[in-house]
Amino acid sequence: QVQLIESGGGLVQAGDSVRLSCAASGQAVVTCTLAWFRQAPGKEREFVAGIIWNGSRTKYLDSVKGRFTISRDLTNNTMYLQMNTLKPEDTAVYYCAADSGYWSNSVTDDEGDYDYWGQGTQVTVSS
Repeated sequence: QVQLIESGGGLVQAGDSVRLSCAASGQAVVTCTLAWFRQAPGKEREFVAGIIWNGSRTKYLDSVKGRFTISRDLTNNTMYLQMNTLKPEDTAVYYCAADSGYWSNSVTDDEGDYDYWGQGTQVTVSS
């Protein structure tokens, strides 16, 4: 079992930066691929970025490449999403997700492949 708790959302202006955190706990968390998804009002949830268990491989949604950076700290089992040059279209509830492990060497963008989810944190970008 893996528990995920997001933090760091809020209301910002276009062009600002925000860093989201996802505190992960559980016996298998160090073996999991972790990812960020987001869901905007009236839209389906979409993959934003993911990172494998040791942080050596990442994957991004095309529209956030060059603006967002995903990372994870293995010493405290925390994943981060540094979001720069935010745009109003980045407004959404952001969710942290984890697969079931173990030591996958690739990142999937299919939400069905993730077994554990956080409660979400709202990010609102005003124009």
